[in-house]
Parts: sequence; structure tokens; C-alpha cells
Amino acid sequence: VQLQASGGGLVRTGDSLRLSCKASGRTFSNNAMGWFRQGPGQEREFVATIGWRGGRTNYANSVKGRFTISRDNAKNTVYLQMNSLKPEDTAVYYCAAGRRPFSGNYSSDYNYWGQGTQVTVSS
Repeated sequence: VQLQASGGGLVRTGDSLRLSCKASGRTFSNNAMGWFRQGPGQEREFVATIGWRGGRTNYANSVKGRFTISRDNAKNTVYLQMNSLKPEDTAVYYCAAGRRPFSGNYSSDYNYWGQGTQVTVSS
């Protein structure tokens, strides 16, 4: 089972990026999916989660209104659209598959993790 995150890069303040995370080895259409991030010298933190059908989402306050999580179960892929990026969004972004159809904000709610993709936002 593998979660392959992609789409990171170096952008400027106010720019947008779209991260993708494709699962292989099994389907996660019955599982929540989430994004977490870890900035330099920081703990990994929750960013967003989406329920198994895509109808229920939850976001960290720091990204609410700027980031949008979505999923395409036919493609076994979850996305994170990031708009109005700020330097404090600089981090390695990880996708994760939840243990249940709906998962929370804790790392322990997820049992499969991708390798991470670097997002760097310059001021």
C-alpha cells in the first residue's frame, strides 16, 4: 500500500498550489483521507480531512477559507487546493488514510501515510 503525494513546490505569497495524493495497492474509498503538515522545527499538525464520500470536510483554523480538500474515489486520489499561500504555510505536506469513514484531527486517526511533498512559500 502506497500513498504518493505530489504537487509541492516553491511559490510566492498569494500564489496557489494543488497537491495530489494517489493511493495504490488498495482502495480507500471507504476511508477518510487527510492532509497534515510539518514545518521546520515544528510538530506535525492537522490541515484538513474529508469523509469517505467527500461530503464532510474539516479544516484547521489556520487554513480555513484558503484550502479546499477534495477526493475522486474513482481515481483513488485526494487533493488539497491551496490558495492565498502565506510563508507560514511552508512545510512538508503529508497525506494520510483514515482508519474509519470519518476521521478526526489526530495523527492516530490515520494508519497509512504518504512520503510528503515540500511546499515553500517565499515572502
